[in-house]
This record gives sequence, C-alpha cells and structure tokens, in this order.
Amino acid sequence: MEENMKLATVEDTVEYHLFLIPDEPRDPEKHKEILQKYIERIMTHFAPMLVPYIWQNQPFNLKYKPGKGDVPAHMFGMTKFGDNIEDEWFIVYVVKQITKEFPELVARIEDNDGEFLLIEAADFLPKWLDPDNSANRVFFHQGELCIIPAPRKPGAVSWLPSTPPTIPQALNIISTHPEKILASDSIQAAVNRRIRGYPEKIQASLHRAHCFLPAGIVAVLKQRPRLVAAGVQAFYLRDPIDLRACRIFKTFLPETRIMASVTFTKCLYAQLVQQRFVPDRRSGYKMPPPSHPQYRAHELGMKLAHGFEILCSKCSPHFSDSKKSVMTTSPLWAGFLESLKKNDYFKGLIEGSAQYQARLEMAKNYFQLSVNRPESSLALSPGEEILTLLQTTPFDIEELKKEEANLPPEDDDQWLDLSPDQLDQLLQEAAGKREAEPISKKEEQNYDLTQVSESMKAFISKVSTHKGAELPREPSEAPITFDADSFLNYFDKILGPRPHESDSDDLDDEDFECLDSDDDLDLKTQGTGEEASLKGTLNDLKSYMAQMDQELANTSVGKSFTTQKQMEPLSQTTSNNSDEEDSGAGGSVMTPVDVDLNLVSNILESYSSQAGLAGPASNLLQSMGVQLPDNTDHRPTSKPMQD
Repeated sequence: MEENMKLATVEDTVEYHLFLIPDEPRDPEKHKEILQKYIERIMTHFAPMLVPYIWQNQPFNLKYKPGKGDVPAHMFGMTKFGDNIEDEWFIVYVVKQITKEFPELVARIEDNDGEFLLIEAADFLPKWLDPDNSANRVFFHQGELCIIPAPRKPGAVSWLPSTPPTIPQALNIISTHPEKILASDSIQAAVNRRIRGYPEKIQASLHRAHCFLPAGIVAVLKQRPRLVAAGVQAFYLRDPIDLRACRIFKTFLPETRIMASVTFTKCLYAQLVQQRFVPDRRSGYKMPPPSHPQYRAHELGMKLAHGFEILCSKCSPHFSDSKKSVMTTSPLWAGFLESLKKNDYFKGLIEGSAQYQARLEMAKNYFQLSVNRPESSLALSPGEEILTLLQTTPFDIEELKKEEANLPPEDDDQWLDLSPDQLDQLLQEAAGKREAEPISKKEEQNYDLTQVSESMKAFISKVSTHKGAELPREPSEAPITFDADSFLNYFDKILGPRPHESDSDDLDDEDFECLDSDDDLDLKTQGTGEEASLKGTLNDLKSYMAQMDQELANTSVGKSFTTQKQMEPLSQTTSNNSDEEDSGAGGSVMTPVDVDLNLVSNILESYSSQAGLAGPASNLLQSMGVQLPDNTDHRPTSKPMQD
C-alpha cells in the first residue's frame, strides 16, 4: 500500500533581526513601543505582497525581542521553510526591501548553515573572511549588502575592532561609515541573482491544478488558500499511525467530492505528484483507471483529502473557544485594518461584497500569523483552524458543483520533466554562469580543434591539491596570488640549496666569516654531488623508457594510436619506404605518436558517444569554457577510446 514514505526531519529555519540605528540609550518601555510601531508599519506596508503568498511551513513574521547581554532590543522573526528554498530567498528579498523602505533600520539574516549569504557568494569573498571571523559582519542597510571589514593589523584602523564586532559596535560602524562597508559588486551580484525577479517571481512559482476534492476542503481553501501547504505536508510526511485515521474518513467523506481548482506552489505540487500511494479500500476513495482523462485530478484530490483528514484527526473537535477569539480581541487589529485601507489593500472593492470579504479573511489570517502571533499554547493548529472554518463557514454543495463548469484551465506541468539541456541551463543559472551562445554553421565549418587540445594541456599542467583539480581560468577571472614558499623554492633550484640554518640566533661576525670560507667549499662539493646524482637518475629513467618502447613495439598497442608518420603526405611516405627497409634489419623505427591528434580524436569520440546527453567529455570541456558544435556525423565508430 505504501511506497516512498518520508519521515519528518529537522526543519530548515531562517532567522532575521531588524535593529534601529543609531543605537542610542532609550527608555526600555519607550523603545519597545517604538519597535512595535515599526512592526505594524512594516507588516502593513508589505501586506499586499505577503498576504497571498503560500508558505511551505511558516510565514514571514516579526515580533519584539527584548535586549539580552550585548544584543539590544530589536525586531525578530523566524521561519521554518522546509523543502522550499524559495521561501528563504523571498524572505531575503523582503528583508532587503524593508531596509530600503526604512533606511533607519539595519538587518541581519542567517539560517541553519550560518551566514548563508556569504556561502552564496563564496567564489567572490576576500581571503581574510572565513566562518571563524564572520560573526556580526554581514548586514543589509538601505537596501545594500554590507560587510564590515577586518583591519590588516590590530589598531590599523581606529573605527574597526581587531576581533569580530559586537552588535552595538557593528551598528555604530554602519551608522558612521556606511560608504566604507559596502560589499563588492561581485558579492552583491551573487546575492541579487538569487532574488532577481521578485515580487513578479511569486506568480511564476505557483501551479494551478484541478483536484477532485470533498466539498468541505473546497470551502476551506476558498477561505484559507495557504492551508493547502499544511494538507500537502501532512500527506507527504505521513506515517503508519497517521494513516489509521484514513481507514474510514470521518470529516471529509468521499461521496461529497466535486471538481475544483487548487493553487499550489511548484514545490508542494511536486511533493504531492511524485509520491505513489494507494488508498485503503475501506476509505471509499476509489480511483479510476490511469487511462481516464481525469485520473490526475482524482489522484491529487485523494492525496490532499488524506492530508486534511490527518490534520483534523490530530485535534479534538471540542478544543478551547479561547483560541478562536485571540485575533478579534487584539487591540492592534483595528489599527491594522485601518492601515490596510489607507494602503489601498482592498483595491476599491465594495465593503461587504464577496471579494471584499475574501480579502478581509486573508488579512485576518495574515494578521494572526504574522503580526499578532499568540503564544504557542493559544495558537490554532492547522487541524483546529480547518475544523473552526467548517463550523463557522456554511457552504452549499450544489452551489460549488455549479462552479465546476467555469473552472480556470490547469497549468502545464511539463516543468516536472526537465530535458538534459534545461537541467544544464538551470544549473548554469544557479552557478551564475552565462548561457553559452549557440554555434553558427559558419563557426562549425571553421572550428579550431586546437582549442580542445590546448585547454586540455592547460588543465593537465595544473597542480592538484587535496581540495581537487583547478580548472583553467580566463585571464580576467584569474586571481592575483603570491606564494612565498614557491617563490623561494624556485630560486633554490636556480641558485642551489640554502645552507642549514643554525638553531642559535646570536651569530657574530666570526660566524659569518666562517660560512664564507670552509663551509662554502663543503656546500659546493655537496651541490656537485647532488647534480651528478640527478643526472644519473635521469639517464636511468630514459633507458628504462626506451626499453619499454622496444617491448611495446612488438605488440599491437601502437596501432591504436595515430602517429606523425601516418599524417605525412603520401609521396613523402613512398619516398621513405626504401630507407625504412634498409633500417629494418637493424631494428624497428619508433615513430612518434601525435599526442594532440590522439587527444582530440578520443575526446570527440567520447563526446559523440554521449548522444547529446551529459557526460565526462562535455562536462570537462564546458568547465574549461570549450563548447563543441553538435555532431552531424552519425557513422559508427570502431576505434575504442584510450584512457
């Protein structure tokens, strides 16, 4: 019955902090009042963008956080984004826009991995910046990413501490030297690339699909579209205990099912579609054959119904009424609603109309979750919220059935099945690389294959370390580095080895004179002996290689390589036949292998065998910036590729 069951794991979480600058001493109660006013202004200003957003787990939220230790009182939020990484980057966009809209605010943001903004821009960070000294250095201010630098020497810059700054120190630096702490253009670009396209990108992340659902779920989603996330997560993270509630449905009966249009995020839709699941026979959720034109709608509705039933089974139908009145009794609600009206949240809709009421319900829900979050003991669970809506929101099944004829069309879900080219493009965009321009026919005809061999030689000549092989860079991309040890070793090879250093530091003039006399002669003698030994080793190695060549000459291995002789003109080959016959009595002539030609031909053969898919040849060449034209010669190859 059950396949691909996924157990719940630790949720990925992002935290964000908003500080008010300048950080001057204030009365704690007055400061709290100021920050709470900012929370109301921020959440109201960004309500049109945040209210309709469907979050994977938790929404963007802010609350007052009192000062503790050297961290002053500030606005704080935390969101569990789970499997949808786009929620985290949307929050980055929101936080950045908050500091742009309110320039007196400074924000810092981190997740389970720490300073994930620095991780995103890892290829462009200065050498001195590492996880050990990055604490309290990365902030958003006036919509710009700022990195507080470290002095090269302690005390070299009066306004820079020699150790990672405290929050008060960082806020003071940002307020007094904002122009000196801006992150470099390349770092800014790396972060901006991940949040490019918002807020328009929100619509692109949604997927609308038809689902055959119980009428109760349809009514709930009309009031709370965001609850689709809780339903999908309950199904996606189900366990055998959860499924006991789905043997016989008590809340969402299968005979009440109707066709409805449901809006998912692409992440939620993929989670629901990709898991295979067969319902219990006792549940009453019978599925049509896979060939049925509405099979997908039935399958999606069945899975979503299981998720909603699981949510409702985890709470008592007679939970405390005190939870239901948390929002309406809040003194902040009236002011928040008035602010929404001033910001044209209702778009001129007539008060009391169906569309006005729908937006009002969404605003109430947003206010409860993001602005006036109750204590955990009073917060409604998704199941309790669903049951409350079922009890307080009447619905007519016949009216809902009439809407089936006017459902909006479904979105195409072809994005679930990416082609190799589309996947490569997404990976390149994620890595920040430009998309390679297609090669024209003229360029194909004049393609220079020496680029392949030269790039491969450059790659082979690089010295690899425990961190891996280093790919050749463009001259403009190559970092300027100076390795003092390599520099000294290079001169050692030219000038000879340096004398052994004494363990004592107190050498007088007589010591230096001694080094210039007898010891110098000993060093020259030692250097001459080492040079002779090196020449002897090289001669032995050459002799060994020559013997190997002679042995291989009697095998067929050499026939698999293209030699320089095979590439000579036919006339020259014919004229040399007599010379070869004369020399044949004394031994076979070793014709040099054309290394470049063999290298290129083997790479091309490997590239051709990939048949347009990803493979070692294309991956290696693309990493070196070499793009080959498409293969138009489909003749079978007979020569095996050499390693």
